[in-house]
This record gives sequence, structure tokens and C-alpha cells, in this order.
Amino acid sequence: MSKPTANWEKVGDKFYRKVQLYTAVFDQDLELQNYNVVGAPYSGAVAIYRDEDKVYEYRGAQATRSSIDIYSCAGKLIRRINWDKGTIKALGWSEDEKLIVVTADGTVRCYYHLQGDFVPFTLGHGADEHGVQSCKFYGSGFVALLGNNQLITVSNYTEPRPKLLASPPSDPVVSWAIIPPTYSLSRSVEVILAIGTTLYVVDATDAEDRDFTAGPFRHISVSPKGEFLAFYTEDGKVWVVSGDWSEKLSEYDSRAKTVPKDMQWCGSNAVALAWEDEVHLIGPRSVATKFYYDAWVHLLPDVDGLRLLTNDVCEYLQKVPDETVEVFRLGSDSPAANLLEASSLLDQKSPKADDLIQLIRPSLSEAVDTCIKAAGHEYNIHWQKALLKAASYGKSVLDLYSSDDFVDICDTLRVLNAVRFYEIGLPLSYDQFKRLTPEKLIERLTNRHEYLLALRIASYLHLSSDKIHGHWAQQKVRVSTDSEEVICTLIVKKLHGKPGVSFEEIARAAYEEGRVRLATELLNYEPRAGKQVPLLLGMKEDTIALDKAIESGDTDLIYHVLLHLRKKLPLASFFRVINTRPVATALVETSALDQDRDLLKDLYYQDDRRLDGSNLLFTEALSQTTLAPSLDKLKLASKYLQDSRDASAVFQRGALDDATKLLRMQETFEKDLAPSQSTPSPIPGAATSTYIGLSLNATIFALLRAGHQKRALKLQHEFKVTDKAYTWLRLRALVSARHWIELEEISKTKKSAIGWEPFFNECLSAGKTNYAALFIPKCTGLSVAERVEMWTKCGLLVKAGEEALKAKDKALLEEIRAKATGSAVLELERLIGMLPGGRR
Repeated sequence: MSKPTANWEKVGDKFYRKVQLYTAVFDQDLELQNYNVVGAPYSGAVAIYRDEDKVYEYRGAQATRSSIDIYSCAGKLIRRINWDKGTIKALGWSEDEKLIVVTADGTVRCYYHLQGDFVPFTLGHGADEHGVQSCKFYGSGFVALLGNNQLITVSNYTEPRPKLLASPPSDPVVSWAIIPPTYSLSRSVEVILAIGTTLYVVDATDAEDRDFTAGPFRHISVSPKGEFLAFYTEDGKVWVVSGDWSEKLSEYDSRAKTVPKDMQWCGSNAVALAWEDEVHLIGPRSVATKFYYDAWVHLLPDVDGLRLLTNDVCEYLQKVPDETVEVFRLGSDSPAANLLEASSLLDQKSPKADDLIQLIRPSLSEAVDTCIKAAGHEYNIHWQKALLKAASYGKSVLDLYSSDDFVDICDTLRVLNAVRFYEIGLPLSYDQFKRLTPEKLIERLTNRHEYLLALRIASYLHLSSDKIHGHWAQQKVRVSTDSEEVICTLIVKKLHGKPGVSFEEIARAAYEEGRVRLATELLNYEPRAGKQVPLLLGMKEDTIALDKAIESGDTDLIYHVLLHLRKKLPLASFFRVINTRPVATALVETSALDQDRDLLKDLYYQDDRRLDGSNLLFTEALSQTTLAPSLDKLKLASKYLQDSRDASAVFQRGALDDATKLLRMQETFEKDLAPSQSTPSPIPGAATSTYIGLSLNATIFALLRAGHQKRALKLQHEFKVTDKAYTWLRLRALVSARHWIELEEISKTKKSAIGWEPFFNECLSAGKTNYAALFIPKCTGLSVAERVEMWTKCGLLVKAGEEALKAKDKALLEEIRAKATGSAVLELERLIGMLPGGRR
């Protein structure tokens, strides 16, 4: 096995290596020189489309059909997108491997998941009029250059909002590049334009002339992190300046007679120039090396290096990591190099292995760390194993060493070696993997339909696999030719017991493919009603959606479905749907009672719920601000019940008729009696009134209080008010009006419908003890003690004593005497003396 240094090239004081990733990448008939080639970041997919400005050999009608072909780095065709939507002006990738296609008229298509599905939008701002000339892409957006030199930026593909940047001069643009917002000084995207012999920096507010005079610049390139800028001049020189424009760092003369077709950064330390079959790699201090190919070569920049792609080979050019240099550099005497050598000697069972270990013992921990990191950066499996074996040997000698990094790198390398395999075609470097994250790698594998490998990696790294299963199921419903029953059974069987899988997403995919029945069946396995219902509504399965919402017990969800149905269906159909669902009906009633009473009336009428309809009208009658509408509502409420034979309806109708009659009589009282003092009407918003809107008892009370006894008796007769109720109302009205003389006259009568005790209590409460005392002798049904208590409350203790004397209750008399004062004491003493044994 050859040493890793065999493919190293020294550029200045740094080493660069060209790793051969795949061979026989494309068919020799592809003529890659006639295509534009763009690669997704993190060793992602490669998209190619024919350059319409170049002449090519005619190969028949089928071969001349325009298409965008998406390949893996190993040349495996992932997707072919047939294209007939206008001239493609730019093709680019987002950081999460969305393919962005921009046409001359400013139409943009964002293809996701490496499939034919896309989200379109337009640039606007005159792009359709002036035309798009070219575009430059970065991780989450791009900038488009129009024919009038206007620049339009899109910073987000999820919610694209194209915005105009400041206007540069209208002279022709020779070349241009962008600095992404993450790395620009202004924290917004900046555009560098080569116009004439100078350079302009354009952002959202300003177009600044940098006063360069060495132009025109045929190529501009920005390093991955924006620290350096490279310019290719008309006379074949490459300038490298600092990202803040403060310092010119190097100048390299290519001595080329033709302008290179491309210039890209290789990481952040070197610039690559590419002609048809020749690449110059320019390092610090203007030192360069050259690579030659047998075919047309394309440069695909990445975060830590450069992919070189031809028909025959895909290679990765990058700066050799420091740990790898430390281990493998010729003549290296570093602890890590000695540890690798000691491990090799140990395999040969040489005693020199221990001597080397003892030599580096003070630095053995650092040597183990270096070997572990170097193994991570290595592409060759043989050298990965050798370095890990050396690290294992070193840490076994150490007394204390944490193996976490060793275990992590072993896990990582197993994953990287699996995805680098040519059938997968994801030649990630260690640094790219760390930036991409394992979750994003699994997403990329899923998008390539490499489900088995994705599941194994997820299991190996202890990651969630629900999205993998979900993607597989969605793809199954899209492409499978089996019957819908077979597909549903297979999906449910495979996903049974798998946590986190969304059957709603699978059902949505089925619905989008026109498989409505399959979508409905799959939704039965979605446990979250909040996910089921919106899709069912979208599928026009309204009744199923309502049933699912009711099953969930979520009132907000039920209201959502009901609102949808109310807008969509005729009223009669809407009522038919909810009539068989009591929960839905109850919610409609509750909502309509506050918001739409006309709907509630229609519901009651449709259901023949006469009593409920009548109650609703009665409620409305009470809320009216004037008498006439209130009477109309009551009449209508009574009419609702006229054909009903139900006992409760008959009673209700009688009560409504009585209410109407009472209102009319109150209206008469209001007009005839013309009160000098009015009281506020109980009807909200109505003018002040004495009688209108009062209850029957309150009306009688008001009449009696005002002295209109005949009218009160008429009301008693009309509405069959009992004598007890009437007597109570009369008593309270007389007390309230302070008609004590009339109360005295009543005390002279023989009978009272409510007895005489209420009269006593009401008068006493009003503070009229003398009138209250008039009713005590008439309370013959009470006990002596109770009557004594009544006399006592009136302050007539002698009368109380006489009551006790009649009962010959000496103890009670003595109790009364204890409460007495003044002359009452002597009188009570006399009364006590009248009893046998009264005096001692």
C-alpha cells in the first residue's frame, strides 16, 4: 500500500492532496464540455444542463430534448427533470440540497428532495422586462443580475421575498461575485461588480467604487468564509486581497494567453484556475502547482476543498490537514509519526516498538489524539485502520485516557465509508460531515431512496428513524402499482409500533397522487385528530372529518369543521349533517345563541323544536327596548306553539298569552294613571316607567302601593292570583307606603288569608311597634311563650306579664320581671303576687 504522501503536492509551505474519489463517472458520449455543471455543498448531488451557447453534435430528436440531470458524485443518475420552460440562466444549490433554477424571464423554481416537485416564484422588479443575465448562489439565497445591471436578492427559499439592491453604473459588467451575509461586514449580502477597469461593492443602500485601475477583471472569487478575495486581471494575473480590502496579499502571473473558464477557491488557502484540461493551484506568496487532465475539467467548490470533475474521474483537492501532515510527512519525527511506526513494529513483533513508545512516553497522549484526528481525515480505509490501531496501542499504554474521541471517530468513519461507496456517491470529508450533521446526512440518504442504509446509520448513531419510515411510505404510495388495499396493509404492517411516524403526511401524499380512498384508509391510523381533520376537509370528506373531530373531544376542532361546513353547504344540508350528531348540534346552538340567532331559529324550525323556538323568541322579547316589538315577539312565540299538543308547550303558550295580556294592561295603567314619579323600566334601554316590564306580582305591588286597589283586584281576578299571594303583596305594599291607618283597619277584621303573624313582623320591621302590637291578640294559634316574646319585642312588658299570668306561668313572669325597669317592675311584682305562692 502506497503512502498517503504519494498524491501530495507542496504549494509554498503547505501540502495539498488530490484524492481520487470515483472513476468512470460519466459516459464518454456525454460531452461534458458542452454542459454547465454545478455541485451541491457538502459533496452533494451534481446538476448538469446543456449550455445553449455552445454548438454540439446532433444525436437525434430524443437526445436533443432539454433536461436537467441530477447525478451523484459517482455518476449515478438520481433524477432527470425534463425542461421546456424557457432559457435557463442559472442553476444553483441551497445548503440543504434544494435545486434552484432561474430562467431568463425571472421565474424561479425551487426543487426539493431531489425530486420533480417544486415551488415556483418570480423575481419581479422588472426581471421579465430586462431579463436575467446570471446569478450567484450561497447557502440560503442568491443574487440575480438583470440586463439593466439591477441586482435582485433572495435571502430565503422558504418565504422568498425578492428585494432590489442599490443601483450600480449602467456600464457592462465584466464579472461579478457575492459575499454571503454571514461573512460580509454589513451582515447583508454584498455584490462585487467588475465594471470597466474598477470594482464596485453594492449592498442594499449603496454602490461604492473601490477605485481600482488594474481592470478589467475577468474573474472574481470570494473565499468560503469571506476572508479573502481573488481577482483575475486582463493580463493573466491573479490578485489576492484581504476581505476588508485593506491589504494586497499576493499576485500570481499565470502567463496564460487565454482567459481561464473558471476561478474558484480551494478551501481558504488557495485559488484554482481552470482551463479546458488544465488546473493551476495558487497558494500563499504566489506559489503554484499545475494539474493536467485528458478531458474537460469542471471545478465544484466546497467548504474545505474543491471537487474536480471530468467524464473519467471525480477527485477532491484540498489542503492536507495538519494532523495528517504531522503523521505522514517525510522525515517526520513527531510523537504521532513515531506512534504509527511503533504500531507497525508491534505487528512485526519487533522489540523496537517498546523503545519507540518509551521515547515518546511524555507526549504519548498528544500522539494518540493526533492519530485519532488523522484517521478521521483519511479517505483510504487501510490507513484509517493503521492510524486507529496506533491510537489503540498508544492509549493501552497510558494509565489514564478517555476513549470517547476514539469511539466517536470509529463510529464516524464507519458512516463515512458507507456513504462514500460508489453506489451511494456521497464522498464527505470529515469536516464536511461535522458541519452537515448526521441528521442532515440521513435526510440526504432518504431523498436518494437509500432507506436501508439510512435506517442502519440512524440505528448505529442512536437517531430517530421516523422521518425515514415516513419518506419510504410516501414514496410507496406515489410509485407502487399494487392495489390500494395491498399498499395500505403493507405500510401499516411496516410502520406498526414505530413512534413518531405521521400517517397524515403519508395520507397527504396519497391524496396528492389521486388515491383518495387510500388516503382515507391511512388517516384512520393517524392518532392525532388535529392532523386528520384538516386533510379530510381538504379531501372533501366532510362528514368523516366531523366525526373524527367529535371523537377527539376537542371543541375548537369541532368548531373549525362546523364553520367549514356552514360556509360550504346549503342551510338544509348543514342541518341534516349535524342533526344526527348531538355534540355538533349542541355546539351550534351554543355558538348561534351568542352570534347568529337567525341560524338558531332556522335550526329549531328545521327540527320542529317548537318549544325551543318559542323560548328563543321569548328571550328576544325581553331584550327589546320598546313595547311594540316586545309584544310582536311574544305573539310570534305563542303562534309557534299553537299546533302543538305537548303538555309543556300548552303550558308555555298559556304563559306567553298571560305575558302578552299583562304587558297590554301595564300599557293601559301607564297611560291612565299618569304617575307623578316614574321608576326605571326593567326593559333594557327603555324610557323610565312605573308599570311596563314589571312582573305580575311587582305590578300588583306597585298598584297597591299607589293606592289603586281596584285595578290590583282586577289583576288578581284576571290572572287568578291566590288570596294568600295577594294578601302578602297588599301587606308589603301598605308597609312600604306607610299606610298605617289602613293596616289598623285590617287589624279589626276577623280573618286573614296568611294569618296575623306576618302583619306583626312587617310592622315591627318597619319600626312601628304600636301597630305591630295590634296584631298580637289575633295570633291565637301561637304558644304563650311566643306571644310573650312578641309583646316583649314591642316593649310592652306588662302586657307580656298579663299573658304569662293567664297561663299561670310563674317562671315566665319572673323572667319578664328580670327584664323590666321602672314602674313596670312593681306592676309585674303585683302580677306575680296574684299567683298561688307568689309572695314569700
